[in-house]
Amino acid sequence: MINSDDLRFFAAIQSSVSLAAAARLLNVSAPAVTQRLRSLEARVGLHLVDRSSRRLILTQEGELFARRGRSIIGSLAELTEALAERRSEIAGHLRVLAPPGFGRRHIAPLVADFQAANPRLQMDLILNDRLGHLPGSAWDLVIHVGSLQSVTGGLNVRQLAPNQRFLCASPDYLENRPQPRAPGDLQSHSCIALRENDEDVTLWRFRLKSSAVEKTIRIKPTLASNDGEVAKAWALAGRGLIIRSEWDVAEDLRTGRLVRLLADHELPAAPIVALVGARRAARVARTRKFLDELMKRFRRPPWRC
Repeated sequence: MINSDDLRFFAAIQSSVSLAAAARLLNVSAPAVTQRLRSLEARVGLHLVDRSSRRLILTQEGELFARRGRSIIGSLAELTEALAERRSEIAGHLRVLAPPGFGRRHIAPLVADFQAANPRLQMDLILNDRLGHLPGSAWDLVIHVGSLQSVTGGLNVRQLAPNQRFLCASPDYLENRPQPRAPGDLQSHSCIALRENDEDVTLWRFRLKSSAVEKTIRIKPTLASNDGEVAKAWALAGRGLIIRSEWDVAEDLRTGRLVRLLADHELPAAPIVALVGARRAARVARTRKFLDELMKRFRRPPWRC
């Protein structure tokens, strides 16, 4: 007899590269996984996993078991969700994906508050800005900052808040250097590049507010990092010019720790958006409710208050 625990167990097997990895995912010992897999195969009377390779490979029967099992687990989750909604409860498991910097500052507090208000809900916050490199099964809702490029297929997009990008430097950096008056002047300045997402981070694009013509500058960064906090810390320490999102530098600009440069030019905007799968958004109450909370939280962007 197969039950829902068996289906969830085998789903963990399928998503792992080895039985040892599955054991870590299930928080049990490797021998316990091996024993349970043998018991499951004995009950169904079929080999589900090919053990002839060092890498975990499912047999055709294993693929069928995993595929149908995922469908059944999904249906059970939908039933649980529907019953919880009838009781006006938010329950189940919600996985939120957000960029590291923005996620730590603005999403993590909201996730904690939402879970506290809905104690039957389990929430995961995954901080990762590589949306296009993650399977859709790894998340239920994504907060994304900046251009979407080609990752929106099959997703609903909801704009949460406006967000401009600014060219900035510290007063210490500018003390003995002339401020740039045009994008071409950046060639004689030290520039800091932030290597995030899949953007061409050394091609900086500017447009005069009074013109539709875009001016692109290929910088040669003296410093580069894939971490926004590191890159901004370098700028605050006077090590060079940086392009950063409004949400990240608004307070630094207000207090004078950073100075906005080329203010008569605009950089490509980086709106804050939420992405949800079309079917998920329509049917899952916990996703809808969390999206509502996001919309309320960013109705007045905190960086513009």
